[in-house]
Parts: sequence; C-alpha cells; structure tokens
Amino acid sequence: MNNHYDIVIIGTGTGGSTMAYKLAASGKKILILERGGFIPKEKENWDAHEVVTQGRYRPNDIWYDQDDKPFKPFIHYNVGGNSKMYGAAMFRFRESDFEEVQHFGGRSPAWPLPYGVYEPYYTQAEAMYSVHGKRGVDPTEPWANNEYPLPPLSYEPLIQELNAKLEQVGLRPFPLPMGIKLPQDLSKTEAPVMLENFDGFPDPTDSKADGQVMALRPALQHKQVTLVTHARVQKLETNASGTRVTKVIAEVKGEQIEYHTELVIVACGAVNSAALLLRSANDKHPNGLANSSGQVGRNLMLHHNGSLVAFTKEPVNDCVFQKSLGLADFYHNADDSEFPLGEIQLMGRNDPDTILWLAEKIYPGVPYSQLKQMTLDFWLTAEDLPSPENRVTITNDGHIKVYYYRNNYPAYERLKEKLKQVMRKVGELDNRFKDIQWAGYDLDISGMSHQNGTLRFGADPRSSVLDLNCKAHDLDNLYVVDASFFPSCGAFNPSLTIAANALRVGDHLLQNVLNTVPVENEFQTA
Repeated sequence: MNNHYDIVIIGTGTGGSTMAYKLAASGKKILILERGGFIPKEKENWDAHEVVTQGRYRPNDIWYDQDDKPFKPFIHYNVGGNSKMYGAAMFRFRESDFEEVQHFGGRSPAWPLPYGVYEPYYTQAEAMYSVHGKRGVDPTEPWANNEYPLPPLSYEPLIQELNAKLEQVGLRPFPLPMGIKLPQDLSKTEAPVMLENFDGFPDPTDSKADGQVMALRPALQHKQVTLVTHARVQKLETNASGTRVTKVIAEVKGEQIEYHTELVIVACGAVNSAALLLRSANDKHPNGLANSSGQVGRNLMLHHNGSLVAFTKEPVNDCVFQKSLGLADFYHNADDSEFPLGEIQLMGRNDPDTILWLAEKIYPGVPYSQLKQMTLDFWLTAEDLPSPENRVTITNDGHIKVYYYRNNYPAYERLKEKLKQVMRKVGELDNRFKDIQWAGYDLDISGMSHQNGTLRFGADPRSSVLDLNCKAHDLDNLYVVDASFFPSCGAFNPSLTIAANALRVGDHLLQNVLNTVPVENEFQTA
C-alpha cells in the first residue's frame, strides 16, 4: 500500500471541505481523513424525536468540564462535519468584528488582518455556498463589492407581517443570508423542494449547502483526491528536528495506519484540533505540537447562544419554514447600552419534545399540534470573549477536558430583554402578539456552540499559535483552517468566515507553497 500523499486534510466540516475544493484541481495527491462516516439518507433524518431527543447522529464522546464532571458534547463526527446539521445562516462578520471593541465583559481584540482582506473571499464563499440574501437592509452589514448570488428566501405571510410591524416600531429587520441550493432557483422544470426540518437536521434532499454537498463532493470528482472515512487521527509525528510533520497516525476501522505527507491541514473543529496538537507532544514539542507560545487550547470561545420562544394566546403561526428574518439593531449598542448586545434571528421550529417541555408551566396539557401554532421561535447570539483560562486540555488517560467560564453574559441577558421589549411594542400594533408569554433555554458548555479560538492566528509567535496564513509558527508544513484561528468571534454564525478563510489560505498554498499556477475548478457549485 502506497501511503504517501502530497497533502493530508484532517476533517470534512466547512473548513476542511472548502480547502479540499480549493486544492482539488492542483494536481497534487490529496488524502482527506474523516473520523465518522456518511449520514445515511433515511426517514429518521427528519424525525425530530430521533434526531434531537435521541441524538441519533451524535457520537458517544464523553468530555469533562473544569470540575471533572462528564458531559456529552453536542457535536457530530460524519462526512461534512457539523455543517451537515447546521442552520446554514451564512453571515459576513461586520467590519467592527475585525477591530478592537469594548464589551460589558472586557475587550474583544482586533484581528491581525482587516475586513478588506476577507471581502473578496467572502464573495467567493457566498457563490460557492449558494447564499440567498439582500444587501442594504441590515444596518450593520459590511461593504461588499458584489450582490448576493441569489435573492433572499421569500417570507411566509406571518413573517412578512412581522417584518412590517418591526419596521413600524423603528427597527430594520432583514432577510437572513441562507446557504441553500434549491432546484427552483435554477430551473422551472424541476419539482421544488419545500424546506421544513432544517436547523439541527441532516437534509436528505441535499438542499442545505453544507460542506459535503457544496465542496467535498465536487472535490472528490478529481481522481487524485481520496477520502477515507472512520479514520480517527491519533497524533501527528514530526521529523527528528521537530520542524515538519512527516506522518499522520490514524486508527481506521480498528487498524492503525501511518500516512506520510509533505503538507498537513487540520480542520477537526476548535476543540478537537487543539486536542490533536496536544496529543502529538514529542521531545521537540514537549507541551504539544506548535505550542511554544503555550497558547494551544487557550482562548476557547463558544458564543452565548439560546432560544426564546414566544407563546401567543391564540394559534397564529402556520409557517412551514420560519428561519428567514434577522434583527441586528442592537449589534453595536442600544438606546440604554453603550456596549454591543448581539443579534436575533428567527430559527427553525423547535422540536415537539422541546416545545412540550417549555410549555409545561404555561400551557400544561395542551397538545403539540395546538402549541405549534402558538409559538414563534427566536435564536439569540451575543459575543463570547477570549480568555486564556477558557481552554482545552487532555487528561492523563487521553480524554478531552474543557475549562470554560462565561464572560460578557450581561450582553446576552440584555439582548433577551430587548427582544421582549420589541415584541411588546409589536403587540401594541397587532393583538396577535399581545401578552406573549416567554420560555426558552440557553446553551451550556455541552452545546459547544460555534466553538472557536483555540489556535489563534497572529504575527507574534509569543502570543499566537498560527501565523497570518494559518501556518503553525513552530512548523513548516502544518496549517489549520477551522474556526480555531479566530482571535475573536463577533456575534454572527461563523461558517461563512471559516469558508472564506479556507479559500484565502488555499490561495496562499497554491501560489507560495505548492508552486502551482492558480486554476479555476472545472465544476460549478451553484
């Protein structure tokens, strides 16, 4: 068996799959290793009880918190990574997200590269991931040189009416930028796909623009690109001087296999990428690979995320797909806050078990068939701030241990109150939304929501793990292209930024490392 490859990519989420797509036409021999397998297309894909309550597609991993309490992280190991289950909201970070910003909980540091460096790659990523949206509506939106590739998703009647009421109370709601590839976008001769179960569900129609569908699948059309599934990478081995990674050691379906390579690209997710480098300690890197700064695993950020569900007095919500509207008026500040609060989105419907649980004290005994029409589901996000004490470590027996303490939480709590205030004003204009009762939940450490920041990039090797091209300062051929590189995380979904950065790093690799003339991929994704 010839186990030598020019490039090994570890992980097939948004970062790994986008990088595979970028490099696929280079002519290099590329191996892609994925810890999980393919999610089968089966009726359970859209069974809310199976997917959400039973966790059908979640692994049985056990991690530990700072108090050594075990928890099961809400992550997924499968081809396409967490992108198979994401909600496909594809936001650009705002210009201020690349700058130093003061928050309730402290300072969000500036990125070493400004928004302008990422703008052309955001444009490429939006085209690649078939993003539907509309420029010029969201007041916080950064400048862009191109329109969205596709128009926004149409609001259903109730959402259209809510949009109008929000504008009446002085706000500027906007259509969510959504990565979705619908046959009706491109053809009038194909049956349309009608979306429903979406956030947190795999999509058997392949309409969700996830990493596997939009990037990995076309990359694998190239004969020199190979995917190996059920391959858990255990460690990376270096040459004797510790300057280059030479081997990737993986357990593939119970068998240990060594892969030799010239270039390694890690994209396991922020927690697992840090854990992999820590597990790869050797004589030249005694504290973990690429860890001369002591920063590997530190500055873990998760976003402050959660759901608020508005329970109306009467059944009013007949929406099938309500994930279409956003509100960012409080992103930079508010009338009673000089500091940023965050952003609000309508989310896909919460599953029946969750709605019944939330309604226990409000409408006990009311069946879900009725409650479904009495609920409007919101998703709120506030910025988490980097802290060296929030970190990923490895226990003596090899388990992942996460130290995490909330910071900047007042912004999130104030954001909740803002939403309630807004809906009270809406209720004064529309009796359907009057006297709303609220219930909801916040994601805790087990949610692992939008994990990022454990291998931050920067110009100074003393305070960062990766350089400006996301190469490890300490090694000549190790790159990282998941959200680990984030110095800060804003308060918007990170997927588009991950994809844009992978395209940026891919350009660097093609032009400066692989000495390959940049080529256009001969396949189209839109």
